[in-house]
Amino acid sequence: MEREWLFSLIPLTIGVANLCFGVYGLRRASAIRRTGVEAQGRIVRHDVTRNDEGAKFVHPVAAWTTQDGRACEYLSRFGRGSLGKRFGVGTTVTVQYDPEDPRRFAIQGWDSTTVDKLFTVVGSVLTAGTLAVLLVRLLTL
Repeated sequence: MEREWLFSLIPLTIGVANLCFGVYGLRRASAIRRTGVEAQGRIVRHDVTRNDEGAKFVHPVAAWTTQDGRACEYLSRFGRGSLGKRFGVGTTVTVQYDPEDPRRFAIQGWDSTTVDKLFTVVGSVLTAGTLAVLLVRLLTL
């Protein structure tokens, strides 16, 4: 085996990065579901971001009061291309937040683990596939 195996580092690196990102998101969502506190909040505005290709993403900003009386107003980590009527400005929503760090929160019905699951699956496939190819290559030398 000469230098060809170096090219396998590209999909392996992409796979491990995707896997780490997905697992982090799933663990974060799980922790908020397990230990988070629910509060009634409302959507106070929407922040719009654009990526390098010009695609628009709308992020709702939720405001709520914690159990200890702190006022919170944070941008959702998830953005979508369009808003449903359920998340317009002034809409009452249920927020589940980490009582120690309210910046870690989820808006029920908006925040989803679908993206995290997708990253986890893609990362697993790339990582396992690349490692299998490397193993076969090593065994057939």
